[in-house]
Amino acid sequence: MRSFFFGFFLILASSMLPSYAVTPEEILDDPALEERARDLSAGLRCLVCQNQSIDDSDAALAKDLRVLVRERLVAGDSDEEVLAFVVDRYGEFVLLRPTFSTQNAILWATPIIVLLLGGAFAFTYARNRPIAGTSQISEDEAKRIAKILDDGEDADR
Repeated sequence: MRSFFFGFFLILASSMLPSYAVTPEEILDDPALEERARDLSAGLRCLVCQNQSIDDSDAALAKDLRVLVRERLVAGDSDEEVLAFVVDRYGEFVLLRPTFSTQNAILWATPIIVLLLGGAFAFTYARNRPIAGTSQISEDEAKRIAKILDDGEDADR
């Protein structure tokens, strides 16, 4: 029974560890370069899975990207050069944390701007709309009403 619980807790503990999809043949011999590759891979999105980093994805494209990152690092590129190369090739969508730019600010602000403009339009429309059940009267009708009201005031005195 003890061995059952030990095995159960061992499996449970191993399932809580992060699982990486990096295969042994991808791992670089230089531990410093491998750590840089892992750091870069953790920030790149798998274009197939879309919500996983390429480090966590088993997709073939993610593997190709991991290999590409490692090749660029072995070639002597800095981290920024590797990221710039991948972004130039696949677009900014590949970054899990996109950079702040005017284009991104416009993209994020557009729904808020549209909502504010729609609210302003609705407010202006509701404010200028005539009240239900009322109608405009002509000048002749206004004069007749004024005369009736004036005559009624005289009659009350």
